[in-house]
Amino acid sequence: MNTITTQDGAQIFYKDWGSGQPLVFHHGWPLSSDDWDAQMMFFLEKGYRVIAHDRRGHGRSSHVSGGHNMDTYAADVAALTEALDLKDAIHIGHSTGGGEAIHYAAGPGKARVAKVVLISAVTPLMVQTENNPDGVPLPVFDEIRKGTAFNRAQYFYDFTIPFYGYNREGAKIAQGVRDNWWRQGMMGSVKAHYDGIKAFSETDFSEDLKSVDIPVLVLHGEDDQIVPFEVSAAKAIKLLKNGKLISYPGFPHGMPTTEAATINNHLLEFIQA
Repeated sequence: MNTITTQDGAQIFYKDWGSGQPLVFHHGWPLSSDDWDAQMMFFLEKGYRVIAHDRRGHGRSSHVSGGHNMDTYAADVAALTEALDLKDAIHIGHSTGGGEAIHYAAGPGKARVAKVVLISAVTPLMVQTENNPDGVPLPVFDEIRKGTAFNRAQYFYDFTIPFYGYNREGAKIAQGVRDNWWRQGMMGSVKAHYDGIKAFSETDFSEDLKSVDIPVLVLHGEDDQIVPFEVSAAKAIKLLKNGKLISYPGFPHGMPTTEAATINNHLLEFIQA
């Protein structure tokens, strides 16, 4: 397997296919690089170099006990991009991966990133606080922690229903999609998944969003039941200096899978612009 080793000894698994301008994909919680299959194949056939990694504690990367926070996630991405010498790269993040991508682009990757795409992303801040009163109440994340820590197999399986909007009238449930989400989740470490909830829900990315000058595309489903549109994309776009927002009525959180054709075409337009 292709891996790089970070400063604290964690091994990060990655895929690196093709040639041309590099596109780096950052997956969501609690998944793996496999969640980008529909995008990796599409852009590989368009002549791009496509790279995706499994976040520490997720998928085939080391199930280390520590480092499950956004600073370390971004440092791991920096180690990967430096090892592969990626320059003029476009970083594309879904959900938690959106936070990771913008945190990297605003920090250690500033000189290596050409553009960023935030898809169903957790930016700028998910949790409800005094300064973020319309955020998601903390007990919601505590419930996710409880389900993950002590009932992970069933909790993850049930989680796929709102994730893909399969609880909406007229939705066509794809059992293979649900099973693949569960497979990816169960490949990872329960400790990493548990700690990662705090990372994606309580990290404030406001300064990251404000500081980047590069083009940023924000894609979000208006029926996202996991990362509500009004809490995230509607706020994130106001903080970006060079941002573009496309929102989709009725699209769910997992729209890169369920609505891959639409998402891929909008990604391609932005990349080529």
